[in-house]
Amino acid sequence: MKTVKIILAMLLFIVLGIGLFVWSGIYNPGADSPHWKITYTLMQTTRERAVEQRAAAITLPTNLYDAQLILKGAGQYAAMCTSCHLAPGMKDSELRPGLYPLPPNLSKVSVDPREAFWVIKHGMKMSAMPAWGASHDDATIWSMVAFLQKLPGMTPVQYREMVAKAPPDEEMGPMDDATLPVPGGHTHGGHAHAGD
Repeated sequence: MKTVKIILAMLLFIVLGIGLFVWSGIYNPGADSPHWKITYTLMQTTRERAVEQRAAAITLPTNLYDAQLILKGAGQYAAMCTSCHLAPGMKDSELRPGLYPLPPNLSKVSVDPREAFWVIKHGMKMSAMPAWGASHDDATIWSMVAFLQKLPGMTPVQYREMVAKAPPDEEMGPMDDATLPVPGGHTHGGHAHAGD
């Protein structure tokens, strides 16, 4: 009985301590103030395991490597993703330096297609990653996933050519792709999808 009382007292002490910490406002939530290393590690591990668990049951579509699906995904990626996740030849964007944690540069890393689908569809809490499933159907999300399988290793020229051939998409509206890289590290505007 005495052991139970000690355990309950310790739990109460911990809960009160956490409550006091939260209420004190001592923790800096600013995106320009990095988490403590232990906080970051805990959150990162929790996020990665949670995505792995939720994505494990997703069935890949049979047409994931279809050229037209990849082409559609290229247009979607150019319109919605480059400000955070960059494109071949992009070194940074206006938005990216202010994000914490920094989103992965998807032109340089391979992503598991199931996990990519889950993250694109559901987004990530307490990050800049929106839940695109609220405004895009699964087929459109799979097109982005298909494109992500091709993106790493793509040159800036290959990327620009693919985006230029991407079909128009009424959901995206007009594209102002001043973020598309051109040789010399400059950007250009006036891009339109084929058929626009």
